[in-house]
Amino acid sequence: MKKTASRNAFYAQSGGVSAVINASACGVIETALRSRPIGKVYAGRHGIIGALTEDLIDVGRESAATIRALRHTPAGAFGSARFKLKGIDQNRAEYERLIEVFRAHNIGYFFYNGGNDSMDTALKVSQIGASLGFPVTCVGVPKTVDNDLPHTDCCPGFGSVAKYVAVSTREAGLDVASMARTSTKVFVLEVMGRHAGWIAAAGGLAGRGPAAPPHLILFPEVPFEQQKFLERVRACVDAYGYCVIVVSEGAAYADGRFLADAGTRDAFGHTQLGGVAPVVANMVREAHGYKYHWAVADYLQRSARHIASRVDVEQAYAVGKAAVELAVKGVNAVMPTIVRKRSKPYRWVIGHVPLAAVANKEKKLPPEYIREDSFGITAACRRYLEPLIAGEAYPPYRDGLPDYVHIRGVAVRRKLKTDFKV
Repeated sequence: MKKTASRNAFYAQSGGVSAVINASACGVIETALRSRPIGKVYAGRHGIIGALTEDLIDVGRESAATIRALRHTPAGAFGSARFKLKGIDQNRAEYERLIEVFRAHNIGYFFYNGGNDSMDTALKVSQIGASLGFPVTCVGVPKTVDNDLPHTDCCPGFGSVAKYVAVSTREAGLDVASMARTSTKVFVLEVMGRHAGWIAAAGGLAGRGPAAPPHLILFPEVPFEQQKFLERVRACVDAYGYCVIVVSEGAAYADGRFLADAGTRDAFGHTQLGGVAPVVANMVREAHGYKYHWAVADYLQRSARHIASRVDVEQAYAVGKAAVELAVKGVNAVMPTIVRKRSKPYRWVIGHVPLAAVANKEKKLPPEYIREDSFGITAACRRYLEPLIAGEAYPPYRDGLPDYVHIRGVAVRRKLKTDFKV
């Protein structure tokens, strides 16, 4: 029996990608394709830019096997973009263009997979669609490796980054310890986290007790005190023979200056950070003369699907699936959330909150998760983090490498005569 088409759906990926954002895409697409109120399913090529430029991908032209394989493929299969729509009053033309494209392609459902800036965009699209007489059901799909979205226990993308950072810290710590007597005594690992120290905190899972690395964690939430830091580094080297440091890219002085402010801004208007690991490492060298090495996890931490958390993969798929289920029930301007029921064993369910509750809002590491000396995590933080890195979800391998999928990306025929510059 042929499905009766009503209105089409549009899915877009936004901002920095993750090891599991495609698992959310899989959840959205598989659920939308079998949902009776939804006709065709489209995706934006390079996120919201694809909508503005009418560069749409016909997801229905992909095989079921390809869509299914998105669950184990990292990065953004449809292309993402760091492109922040301005406020409706500042640039109404962008929002009107979105509605023009949606109207031309009969798109009545918009699923935006991103962080707090993206939730703000989805909220504004729902508002202007109604005001222009073409209502669009907009549901945000949470995604951010920074874990800084409020009103959700955690955010898809974070658990896998946390697992990667914890594993890397433990393994690098063993490496440095084995060579410290005659070689490197200080190792600095820089991780993501502009204002929230969730990823840096995950490094604390690598070991237990003062002798186990990481010996110091530098959080954005704690003002950096150089002398206190240098004294602790020396104490660690004297006591253990070496010192492993995990530092968040957003580590800053008490006056708010980032240690690694590069003097430029990114597409969202955020300060471009230029690498805090070498800054910290050079402080140590100048003060103590220790031989050091540093590393920047950078894209490696967010693309490492080969070591993804099984819990993270399951939650990423679940929020994508829930987004469609909410939309077809007529629930508008909301974001699915992960609700923790218990920590041991970890139990969670899906809830949802209004987009207005999360748009442009940020969840920082709570004070009770940071050790009293400010250089490590507490038992409460460990209890929160441990379930999120649990389990393995290895991708299939071929010839010794992960076997990831690429979409065909068949373009939807354009219907508008006008182009739009972004």
